[in-house]
Amino acid sequence: MNSINLTGRLTRDPEMRTSHSGTAVTDFRLAVQRRRGREGEDRGAVFVDVVTFGGLAQVCGEHLEKGRQVAVSGRLELDEWETDAGERRSRHKVIADEVEFLGARRQDEDASEEESS
Repeated sequence: MNSINLTGRLTRDPEMRTSHSGTAVTDFRLAVQRRRGREGEDRGAVFVDVVTFGGLAQVCGEHLEKGRQVAVSGRLELDEWETDAGERRSRHKVIADEVEFLGARRQDEDASEEESS
């Protein structure tokens, strides 16, 4: 079974495009916080590329932006290609079946904290 669930924040605004067949496609990258260590130390984040299609792509392209927290469910795929110089490359990406918008954008949260100070 190939299933993945991630919660993270967009590192940049999503990129929306249309495939050759006319299907909406939206790409974005998530920063997913790693679990804290035994001593509570921050272990940084993992950066994951996410791709959405069709109606989900349209909604994500129109309403997501950098800093927004989302929960993504989907499957993991491997892209493989060869550069013009003949070098083989590969990368993993998540093909999203579901994207749930969580909370507010980080900028909105920062503004709320400043107002309450």
